[in-house]
Amino acid sequence: MLFWKKETQLDRIKNKLGKAMRKDTAFSVFGASSHKYRVYEKLTAKELADWQAKNQVTLPEPYTQFLTRVGNGGAGPYYGIYSIEKATSYTDSALTTKCVIHPGMTKEEWNHLTEPLINDEDISDLEYDAARDRVLGGMLCIGTQGCEYDMYLVIEGKHRGKIVYTSDFYPDRPFFFVYEDNFLDWYERWLDEIILDYDIAWFGSRMPGDENALIQVYQNAPNEEIKSKALDGMFKFKKISQPTIDFLESVAEQRQNDRTTAIQLICKTSVDAGRGYLLELLHSDRNEDLLHALQILNWYGKSFDLAEFIKVIVQSLDRVHDPETLRHVGYVLESSGAITLQNFAPFLCHTDSNIQTAAIYATRDCNDKSESWEIIQRMFMGGGKEAVKNSIQYWGLIPHEKLLPYYKAAWPEYKSNPNFREKFMACLKELNLPDDYFDKE
Repeated sequence: MLFWKKETQLDRIKNKLGKAMRKDTAFSVFGASSHKYRVYEKLTAKELADWQAKNQVTLPEPYTQFLTRVGNGGAGPYYGIYSIEKATSYTDSALTTKCVIHPGMTKEEWNHLTEPLINDEDISDLEYDAARDRVLGGMLCIGTQGCEYDMYLVIEGKHRGKIVYTSDFYPDRPFFFVYEDNFLDWYERWLDEIILDYDIAWFGSRMPGDENALIQVYQNAPNEEIKSKALDGMFKFKKISQPTIDFLESVAEQRQNDRTTAIQLICKTSVDAGRGYLLELLHSDRNEDLLHALQILNWYGKSFDLAEFIKVIVQSLDRVHDPETLRHVGYVLESSGAITLQNFAPFLCHTDSNIQTAAIYATRDCNDKSESWEIIQRMFMGGGKEAVKNSIQYWGLIPHEKLLPYYKAAWPEYKSNPNFREKFMACLKELNLPDDYFDKE
C-alpha cells in the first residue's frame, strides 16, 4: 500500500530554492550574487532552545521552522537572511520589550514616536538609544536591503510574525509592514516572483498577486487607497498581457484618479500601445500631465521611435517653467539631436539658478556652442560665477575670445586641478594663445 506524503510549505520552499537558482543562473536578481540561493546549515532544536532561553524570547513558529528545517539563514530577499547569531548581533537591546509600531501607523503617530530621534539635537547618547529602542522594540533584525534599509521580524504583540522594512528615521515615513502575515509566506512569495520572472528590485513593497488577482482586488476595493495599491502592484510585471492592457485602458478612460498610473503601466509594456495617451498628456494644459508624459517616455521609451513625441516636446518648450520638468525634457531629447543652445536659450539665461543648471546639463552634448557664444555670454552675465562653474563642469571650456574674461576670472579656482587645468590649456591652444594667458595681468 502506497502512502503519499502531502507536500508542505517547507517542502515547496526547498524545491523552489532549486528552481530559483536554475532560473537565475547569472545571479542577476538583486542580492543573489551574495547568497547564490544557498542556505546555511540548519539550526538544531537544542541550539534554538538555548538561544530562546538565553534571550528570554519565543520566536514565531514559521520563522523557527525555517531555521530548523530549511537553513539557519542564507538565501533570501535582498542580501539574504541573517543566521540567528548574526541577527542577534544586529538587533538592539530592545528584543524583549513591547513592539509599538503597527501597520497603518499614521504620520502623526510616527512623528510623535520618533520626535526625539529627529528633532532633538541636544539628546544624549543614552537618551537616543532609549528612544531608538522604543521604535525598534520587540523586533529581530533578520537581514539587510543595503544602505540604510533593513528587514525585521516582529516577535511580540498583535502583529507577531510580520516582516517590517525599516530605514533611518524621517518625518512622515513610518516603517513598512509587508503584506504577508508570516515569514514563510513572505519567503515563498520571494521565490515565486523570481521563478515567474517578476521585477523584484523592491520585493515585498507591492501588493502580491498575479494580473487577474490584482484586477479583482481593484474592482472590489472598498476605497481609493486599495485601488491605488492594486494598480501599483502591477509594476512588478515586466510585461502585461493584452486583457490587462484592455482593463487598464478602461481605467484610463473612466477613472481620473488612476489615469496616469494606468497609462504608465500600459507604456511599461508598450509605448506604442500608450501612444495616444502620451500625446494627450503632452498637449495637456496641466504641467503635471506634461511632466508625467516626459517621465514615462524617459523610463520606457528608449527602444521606441519617439520622433512624433520629440516634435511635440520641442514645440512645448515655452510651457516648461520648473527644473524637474526641464530635466526630463533633457533626458528624453538628449539622444535625438533636438536640443540646441538656441532653443534652450530661455532656460540657459533664466533667473532661476536651478532651471539654469538643469539647462546647462541638458545641453552638455550640443554641437552649436561656439556659434552660440552670445547666448553663453548672456548666461555668464546673468548667472555669474555659478553659471560659469556649472558650464565648466558639464561642458568644459568653449573656445571663443568673448568668453575668455569669464574663464580667466575662474582660473584661480581650477589651475591646481590637473583635470580642469587641461581643459583650460586646450581652450588656449584652440585659440592659439600662450599657456600663461590666464596668469597674465
